[in-house]
Amino acid sequence: MRIGLDATPAVRQGGGIGRYARELLMALGQLERPHNFRLFAASTRPLPYPLPDLPPNFSFRRLPFHDIWLARAWHRFNLPLPVELILGPLDLFHALDFALPPVQRGLPTLLTVHDLSFVRDPESAAPALRRFLEQVVPRSIRRASHVLADSASTRDDILQLYPVPANKVEVLYPGVDARFRRINDSAPVRARYQLGEASFILSVGTLQPRKNYVRTVQAFARLPHPDLRLVIAGGRGWLYEGIFSEVRRLGLENRVHFLGFVKDSDLPALYSAARAFAYPSLYEGFGLPILEAMACGTPVLTSSVSCLPEIAGGAALLVSPLDVDAIVAGLNRLLTDSRLRSELISSGHARAAKFTWDSSARQLVSIYERLGSGNG
Repeated sequence: MRIGLDATPAVRQGGGIGRYARELLMALGQLERPHNFRLFAASTRPLPYPLPDLPPNFSFRRLPFHDIWLARAWHRFNLPLPVELILGPLDLFHALDFALPPVQRGLPTLLTVHDLSFVRDPESAAPALRRFLEQVVPRSIRRASHVLADSASTRDDILQLYPVPANKVEVLYPGVDARFRRINDSAPVRARYQLGEASFILSVGTLQPRKNYVRTVQAFARLPHPDLRLVIAGGRGWLYEGIFSEVRRLGLENRVHFLGFVKDSDLPALYSAARAFAYPSLYEGFGLPILEAMACGTPVLTSSVSCLPEIAGGAALLVSPLDVDAIVAGLNRLLTDSRLRSELISSGHARAAKFTWDSSARQLVSIYERLGSGNG
């Protein structure tokens, strides 16, 4: 089969969907299947996250314009420029990031919808992006031959919010890369980010309202551990000013460390060095960082909403993300209850091991072959 893929998020986005796309493409490249994968990405600038060497059955074409202009041409201005004009004849096209571009009539299409946060938690979304997704995602779901969701929770959201048959939407879980394991020597990474020897709670994710950092900071301020630090690893996204304002209001400038975007290779040591991992997000489509922390042997606190109980699978401490008292109590338990810590570390290892990119890629190829044969 000749399978087209939009690799733009893989080469332009650091965390989140960008890392999902990179890991999935690399896992597809390691499978011994005869399919031909044709990738493209749109960008006017050098690609910040270039793909590694892929096998000969992969080809990659860079388009000489920014992805937002391509998106506007396809989705806002309804320009009928089918992807076959970019990639050549195809047997199937897979859109990895919410929006399905035009294709020639009769071509099977697969669409990945990672979450519906712009509907479920609209106040947390950047206004311009929310308006774009509100316009594009429903139309893309209707047009797609088949839809993939990152979790059963996201699949339920799709079926509740959009009139599509249940058998059109399927769950494809992401995986945890093998590099996420316990790192005993975290000194180089501690030095790189100027963390010294301090004990710290870690949070990972883009600075934006949905990650609930303001309440995380408020809870941290009330913990009875004055030598403890809070380390937040994530680039600046949108509507993040309130996070810094709350740190200043509480006088925590010397105890809360913002690392910015942390490259993938540094994350395992950072997870391993943390005393606990805090992820009380307001809404997620999957929540990959909680599994990565588990794989590195760090006990996890996360939310009791959206997909997070599903992904945690009983291996994390769950709290209401809206209840600062509950976050305080949960974090304090993770820090002081040695029996709970031991149980969560053990169950977390087992839970993270159930999610691999190899199994994700094999399931995806099976879906490709089913759609390509007309049995989708």
